[in-house]
Amino acid sequence: MAVDYSVYLVTDNTPAILRSRDLVAIVKAAVEGGVTIVQLRDKTSDTGDLIRIAKQLHEVTKARNVPLLINDRVDVALAAGVEGVHIGQDDIDLASARRLLGPDAIIGVTANSIQEAVTAAEGGADYLGLGTVFSTSTKENTKSIVGTAGLREMLSALSTCAAPSVSTVCIGGINASNTQRVLYQSAAPSKQLDGVAVVSAIIGADDPFKAAQELKRLVETPPAFAVEQKTPVGLEKPDVIRMEIPPVLKALADLTPLCHNMTNMVVQNFAANVALCIGASPIMSNNGSEAPDLARLAGALVVNMGTVTDEGLKNYLSALRAYNSVGGPVVFDPVGAGATTQRRTAVRTLLAGGYFDLIKGNENEIRTVAGTAGDIQQRGVDSGASAMGLRERAALVRDLARRERNLVLMTGATDVLSDGELTLAIGNGHEYLGAITGSGCTLGTTVAAFLVAGKEQKIVAALAGVLLFEIAAERAAKREDVRGPGTFVPAFLDELYAIRKETLEGNPTWLEAAKVATVTF
Repeated sequence: MAVDYSVYLVTDNTPAILRSRDLVAIVKAAVEGGVTIVQLRDKTSDTGDLIRIAKQLHEVTKARNVPLLINDRVDVALAAGVEGVHIGQDDIDLASARRLLGPDAIIGVTANSIQEAVTAAEGGADYLGLGTVFSTSTKENTKSIVGTAGLREMLSALSTCAAPSVSTVCIGGINASNTQRVLYQSAAPSKQLDGVAVVSAIIGADDPFKAAQELKRLVETPPAFAVEQKTPVGLEKPDVIRMEIPPVLKALADLTPLCHNMTNMVVQNFAANVALCIGASPIMSNNGSEAPDLARLAGALVVNMGTVTDEGLKNYLSALRAYNSVGGPVVFDPVGAGATTQRRTAVRTLLAGGYFDLIKGNENEIRTVAGTAGDIQQRGVDSGASAMGLRERAALVRDLARRERNLVLMTGATDVLSDGELTLAIGNGHEYLGAITGSGCTLGTTVAAFLVAGKEQKIVAALAGVLLFEIAAERAAKREDVRGPGTFVPAFLDELYAIRKETLEGNPTWLEAAKVATVTF
């Protein structure tokens, strides 16, 4: 039978989730709201009670042509006459379940790794429950948290196995705030999830009907930030740069986009001045409760992790969700990500909390975000000496961009920018940028503003921001009135403004200084 796995409800009878409400009534409301398949998961009831509950639920689901499965218990599934079972790695084996239930039963299998997923698919599972995606209180003894990156790896492996058409859902911490992002970020080039499995998002909801209805809508519509990209061929070539970059600057000037900076007080003034010089409208606010109103103004958000506190992290997450919901570009600057345990934990929390259009950082910061830093502890916010060659750095940036389905910018003597397919090396900039406070933070501000102006060409927009920023630095450093970092800052602001003005007047000759090359692998 054809099964719709898009909104998969797993029941929970624990008092903390179910409270004193009737499970059958909740499932009925959820099915009417749009749930497409239901699994009865009950680890505490006696067999007789479990069969009784299953039969009651089946009357509800069968009326809507929604399959009902039983978690683990083949005997209960047979006694209640439901459509199938879902089994874990420690439950009855797949072959035995199939033999007992027959060829027409729906049998799903939990998979926490590539090997488990491929084995179950090739063993004849109808669908796989992939996860656990995020930590959750509704399921104990989870083997591992796989995240969206783990989902994507499993889906990629399944696409080339002997049973590539096996259906898949993800489970673990899925709710209305992350459903679209999880579906988007987990999608492999040739295979994507068929649905999401939720527990408390519906069972614990005050209105299960509306909760199911909203999840169905979210599954069926792409996230606001998922804009189809049009990347020009030969972007590294001087003539293509001269053709593609000026229109983005002009679009930025026309839009004067809001650039919402969540950053430390040390660089707020500098960041605001940079935003004004490039044609953006800056606002500095670390208050997450303001973010929904600001996000509706069609601007961009910069989450600069310069100062990490528990309260600050909550504000970052609130703002991130607000901008994700309307598709406003978000730039993540994981300042000093590898310096402390608290910062490394904050990085993981933020990556799990929302979608970033671009992640920008130095080598150590990007390695921490990618999870390849190992035991290396970053000294502070400075980049330090590079431990990797250009091709190694480029491969890391490309792989992280593919994993997150976004842009990644690694700054350094040679910057590396990638969208996971095209990887560029940018050789512009000046050493004075490394001798002043906030140059990296304000580069994030610059790129964020440009991403608003070039939503359909994000890598072009990001490249435009980097080139404007770094060529302005080169021009400022050459000026006779600049004698060092102290005199460099005002000259740098002047040159940002001058380049913007020149471009709007139809003079893009500053781009002749661009040093861009494609990195091939």
